[in-house]
Amino acid sequence: MRTHAIAVLTEAGVPSPEADADLLIGHVLGFSRGQVQAKALIRSAVDAEQILAITEAVERRSLREPVQHITGLAPFRLLELAVGPGVFVPRPETEFVVQFAIDALAAVASPEPLAVDLGSGSGAIALAMATEVPHSRVVAVENSPAALPWTRRNVQRYGADRVRLVFADLADALPELDGTVDVVASNPPYIPLGAVPRDPEVRLFDPEAALYSGEDGLDAVRALSRTALRLLRPGGALVIEHGELQAASIAAILRADGFTAVDAHRDLLGRDRATTARR
Repeated sequence: MRTHAIAVLTEAGVPSPEADADLLIGHVLGFSRGQVQAKALIRSAVDAEQILAITEAVERRSLREPVQHITGLAPFRLLELAVGPGVFVPRPETEFVVQFAIDALAAVASPEPLAVDLGSGSGAIALAMATEVPHSRVVAVENSPAALPWTRRNVQRYGADRVRLVFADLADALPELDGTVDVVASNPPYIPLGAVPRDPEVRLFDPEAALYSGEDGLDAVRALSRTALRLLRPGGALVIEHGELQAASIAAILRADGFTAVDAHRDLLGRDRATTARR
């Protein structure tokens, strides 16, 4: 069964056929990936209904539907987030970026530091900050009616007592908090309108509103910069995820708006994927 699933996914050009086969089989059977590998599953050990469910899951993945849509779950740091159509699936890159926000929030000399996640999507950034800095307060801002149910579901599971969810556009969100926020973090849309993502999982399944942002991909960043400047207290921190070739352009936007200590940060592959700045 596992061998067949791997062969189907390999033929379909799926980038990680073995890992995905293990995850899909494990999802149907209630096993971890390691258990799937260790048990060396054979057809006689699985009932007909489970075989059908595994076959359907592998077929969906062979059409390049994301594993996270099929399982309904996306692991993210200490969390397991509910995801599906209408919401951006959080990536490992964001786990790297959010560390800067967590570190900045944890360093605030306040019994209850305040953070804002602008364009929260699944709630990944907001909930990572809230769970890893448990004495903090976090506001998650989302403006997509399709994404909002996923944000709400994850907030209710992981952060109902510490995360406030607000339906608003990041350009004009939360005027009542102007000058009081310690950390603003965001993974905004940053793909130029004319660019086409290479991966079918992104191109066909991630919501366009979470991907594209103007001719140069930086319209949302411009709005984000202005909003963060308004929300942050003096000395407050801004953390932005972005494309690997955008660091210089984003630094110019932030400095022109008045931010200081603007720095780009490279991920483990040596790509500039995060920028931090201070109000």
